[in-house]
Amino acid sequence: MPATTDWSEKSRDLSRLLARAGLGDRAAFATLYDRTSSHLFAVVLRINRDRGQAEDVLQEVYVNVWRAARTFDAAQSQPLTWLTSIARNRAIDSLRRAATQPQVQINHTLDEEDSDVYDTMADPASGPLEMLSRASEARELTHCMDGLSAQQRQSVALAFYDGLTHAEVASHLGQPLGTVKSWVRRALATLKGCLEQARQRDERDIEGVR
Repeated sequence: MPATTDWSEKSRDLSRLLARAGLGDRAAFATLYDRTSSHLFAVVLRINRDRGQAEDVLQEVYVNVWRAARTFDAAQSQPLTWLTSIARNRAIDSLRRAATQPQVQINHTLDEEDSDVYDTMADPASGPLEMLSRASEARELTHCMDGLSAQQRQSVALAFYDGLTHAEVASHLGQPLGTVKSWVRRALATLKGCLEQARQRDERDIEGVR
């Protein structure tokens, strides 16, 4: 498949396991689970922070994967991106069922090389990801995301909703790592300012009705 020629060996291996699982190979499916479940569980936990619920969601994810493995199309996405999308969607669905909004885990795991992106944030508790989790209305987040460039929105979505490292985001987008880091850094700064303004407006509105 031409689409896989520039993939890593890990991606090609996962693609082969998906293909075999799609044919009903349970051993291949078990291997796929062993190699991807930790990553997908982390993705789910960033959205649904209830560990018990996250474990249930992970089971649902792999039931979906087993049923849909034969539909995986290497021309459309890499296997881990496809798997992550399933996990993210199931996690969001679990929150909808509970009548809540998705929350983003602030302690996003970064590669060593990515740690410099947050060096300028002295207080993690006031960082943009924490503000994302505090945003009272999904419309506020949507409004703030609309203020980002297309590249920034895609980078942030891949990094903090799909659970990719910055290096993986760079590979996925076909962009230099430094460029992706810059996009994410600027996007987070913009989101921080926008969400802070929304929080202040909400506080003023609350004071106004007291």
